[in-house]
Amino acid sequence: MAVSIGAGITAGSILLIAFGIDSLIELISGGILLWRLRVESRGGDMVQVERAEHRAARVVAFALGLLCVYVLISAVYGLLVRSKPESSILGIGVSAAAVLIMPYLAVTKRRISGRIKSEALAVDAINSITCAYMAGVVLLGLALNALWGWWWVESVAALLFLIWLLRETWEAFEEAQIERNKN
Repeated sequence: MAVSIGAGITAGSILLIAFGIDSLIELISGGILLWRLRVESRGGDMVQVERAEHRAARVVAFALGLLCVYVLISAVYGLLVRSKPESSILGIGVSAAAVLIMPYLAVTKRRISGRIKSEALAVDAINSITCAYMAGVVLLGLALNALWGWWWVESVAALLFLIWLLRETWEAFEEAQIERNKN
């Protein structure tokens, strides 16, 4: 997370910073889910577990919503001011690693969420796959900028990615609403 944000600030890369923010969302989400699982493992009654589940699902959905706002504002701003990010070998390496690791993590979270019937963990799996897609977009944007100097590709890719991210965020809010209606 800090590496992506630092590399993004150094390179002036909207997508690298967004990727770092998404990683921060992953950390927050993971912490909340650990709290939820701890409530259950300590023998919390179903009301406590469901309350923790609901809070976790809401926080994850809200964090994805904030990421959408950041990506939209940053991408539009980057195009308007013709922001030209520098090449970032570190950013390319971090995003390539995430492209490989995050899909596995997302599939594992989905499988476990089905076993323990955790909507919050299922929503968190969306965060992981979002991270993988974002890493792919970051990787493509950084590579095209490094190879051909296409400064605009990051902002355009971010806006295209935003279409997918908005759909995933909407689903996360719907799942959080379902959890709320259960209570």
